[in-house]
Amino acid sequence: MFPVELHGTRAQTLMWADEHEIEQSALRQLRTLAQLEWVHGVRVMPDVHLGKGATVGSVIAMRDAVAPAAVGVDIGCGMESVRTDLTAADLPDDLKALRSRIEAAVPGGG
Repeated sequence: MFPVELHGTRAQTLMWADEHEIEQSALRQLRTLAQLEWVHGVRVMPDVHLGKGATVGSVIAMRDAVAPAAVGVDIGCGMESVRTDLTAADLPDDLKALRSRIEAAVPGGG
């Protein structure tokens, strides 16, 4: 059943949600985003809703472009990446304790 394709878009837009259960403003925003020439594809999650500049609950694949506003549009967060010398072999099989420590140290959520 899922994903289903959202019609009326240039870039393929696949949804893990029923179109009739998505607010019309969010559907308009998805279709607008999927018309942009640099957008390669859009994936839509069940919690999709209207956002500021980009639909919350969607992933937008772009060619030769980056849209920071399309990341965390509902919470105004920043993102950072750090290269380390760790490999998968350096990590424990169970990541629960590591994740708990990261969540305790890094603010997040709503």
